[in-house]
Amino acid sequence: MTHGTKYQAAAKLVDQDKLYKPEEALELVKKTSTAKFDAAVEIHCHLGIDASKGTEQVRSNVSFPHGTGKTKKVIAFVGPTLEKQAEEAGADIVGNDRLIDEIAGSGKIDFDVAVATPDMMPRLAKIAKILGPKGLMPNPKSETVTTDIKKTIAELKRGKVNFKSDNTGNVHIAIGRVSFETVKLLENFEKFMDALRRAKPSSSKGIFVRSCAVTATMGPAIKVSI
Repeated sequence: MTHGTKYQAAAKLVDQDKLYKPEEALELVKKTSTAKFDAAVEIHCHLGIDASKGTEQVRSNVSFPHGTGKTKKVIAFVGPTLEKQAEEAGADIVGNDRLIDEIAGSGKIDFDVAVATPDMMPRLAKIAKILGPKGLMPNPKSETVTTDIKKTIAELKRGKVNFKSDNTGNVHIAIGRVSFETVKLLENFEKFMDALRRAKPSSSKGIFVRSCAVTATMGPAIKVSI
């Protein structure tokens, strides 16, 4: 892949053989963003897990103290008695059986995260093949299946983000925007790393977080000491 002139100039600012301290890396990632828009600051971590084993999959969440710079669009699958509560908490789309039928018929996904009360989960089986591949199926492990729908939605709107390992044993997540102050990015970074380490599967042996790098959406990767 051939990168443009701006990317190549930014890449020259990064020593690929160096492990940068988190604060140093985050300061550098702001300087090496080549996007004309307020790019996301992302962290990519390679984990010491066997991604082929279901018991070693990593799935958890983190509540960023400074949010991510993006407000998530939340859909709530709740019974009729909880619809008003979900709306007041900030859910963008609220419904139950009729909403499920609409998604099943159209296959359209117009939201970033889905939450549901436990009683709605059997009904969501109808659209599991639509939500599942996109990582949008509510799940108790990510705390998106909940009896406290108001609290869950409010936390998601304030900056709570779910994360999980992919089939190559990596975790990717946005921790803010290039426009964020470095100190705020650092606090979000530290919050995520703490949540990631706490999510280590009990069956995983050896070094859990093997390597991490931060990058702007259209910038070079910067290796971080962890």
